[in-house]
Amino acid sequence: MNKILCFSRLARFDKPIGILLLLWPTLSALWLASNGFPNTNILVVFIVGVFVMRSAGCVMNDLADSEIDKHVERTKERPLASGELTKKEAVAFLLFFLLIAFSLAVSLGRNVIAWSLGGLALTIIYPFCKRFISSPQIVLGLAFSWSIPMAYVACGSEFDLAMFLLWIGVALWIVVYDTFYALVDIDDDLRTGVFSTAILFGNKVSMITSALQIISLVLWACIGMIWQMGYIYYLMLIVILMLFARQQYLISGREKSGCFRAFNESWYVGFFHFLAIFIGLS
Repeated sequence: MNKILCFSRLARFDKPIGILLLLWPTLSALWLASNGFPNTNILVVFIVGVFVMRSAGCVMNDLADSEIDKHVERTKERPLASGELTKKEAVAFLLFFLLIAFSLAVSLGRNVIAWSLGGLALTIIYPFCKRFISSPQIVLGLAFSWSIPMAYVACGSEFDLAMFLLWIGVALWIVVYDTFYALVDIDDDLRTGVFSTAILFGNKVSMITSALQIISLVLWACIGMIWQMGYIYYLMLIVILMLFARQQYLISGREKSGCFRAFNESWYVGFFHFLAIFIGLS
């Protein structure tokens, strides 16, 4: 039973926020690509895929960072860092998830398989980026938003302007919320030599993340105009604007609890944008 709990923690089953952060943009893409409710089989495959790939990403991240995690207060009790699980066990667990993910991609056809390989490459590359580039959150933005073009491919829809607006807006939003997350670990990252946008942005972190949030909102507003969404769509964007303002307030003091709360509340943004699209296409 103890091993099972360790594997559960390794895959972050106890912290579902990562699933929610991935899920809502994926559903938004599926609804836009299908002009409404998507094919049930495709919907189920993508929901399961979100769960599986998020879990695989967590395992991959811990495999890459096990030595660093030992020196970070927030992560030193993770199963690999603490020695509760071995790297061989983690690799076997990772392969289990990847096998499921590949099976899901196969069920949707060759084109989806090809795109899934790109997502897999980003999942593998990202954990190492924080050692070599000053803005690894950009790579995470691509990795976490990769389901958007995949949704269009699965639904047999062309890559239109709305898709690119959604993709770019979501990628920028991911950079923002992971910067909030990085603010929690900034002292440990500076000590261990790990890079992040929280370090890169420095004293301008509030200004830059605010600008990125506004850009995301503008891009999403353009989607509403392209699809001729009703007024409820824009009301939801106003709700998102208020959520963004609250997050800026939470990080203003740079206190770890506030920054972590700003990150934890980020899934509300994805939810309200999906709700806006869902209602707008109904």
